[in-house]
Amino acid sequence: MAVHEHPHRSPGFHLPSFRRRRTASASETAVSARIGTDTAQAYVFASLRLLTGFVFLWAFLDKTFGLGYATGSGKGWIDGGSPTKGFLGGVAAGPMESTFHSWAGDSWADWLFMLGLLGIGVALTAGVALRFAAVAGTVMMALMWVAEWPPAQHLSDGSPSMSTNPFADYHLVYAVVLIALAAASAGDTLGLGKLWAKLPLVRRSRWLRWLR
Repeated sequence: MAVHEHPHRSPGFHLPSFRRRRTASASETAVSARIGTDTAQAYVFASLRLLTGFVFLWAFLDKTFGLGYATGSGKGWIDGGSPTKGFLGGVAAGPMESTFHSWAGDSWADWLFMLGLLGIGVALTAGVALRFAAVAGTVMMALMWVAEWPPAQHLSDGSPSMSTNPFADYHLVYAVVLIALAAASAGDTLGLGKLWAKLPLVRRSRWLRWLR
């Protein structure tokens, strides 16, 4: 049987090649979209980190210098005031009420609380040691949650507690935010996280790498 040649057909023109190019273009678009989404998420987490860091830093500054917000002028820590006496002394519900009253105004409690605020605030703002900030911040928020004791409908004197939710309050929200920031490595964007990880001392130390 004779085989007929078809010289008018171009052997280099195939429709499948066009489809491959179109598929490749679609893949590139998908990759670009994913990169754009990842970048947007990174900046959202970075913004959340900076705002949360400012919350802790501002609390430290206001309680230290008495800036007139939560702490009145002339009642700051440097003026002889106690950062814990008012809050812990005012605890009026919960299983640790008497314990918190005994801690209120103690020097060790003031120092521990203020160093916690400063350390967490600096870590979040700089974008380093986010895991440390998450652990320390979660412990602090848990203690403050117990101090306010949202499950109570009435205070120890019988008056309404004015609690709006028996479990979820802003202390738990802050704790989850801190954990999420550490899990997302939020210090790598608009922070010093990547620079911290490249330091020779950090690269040689497992626990310093873990702090990132």
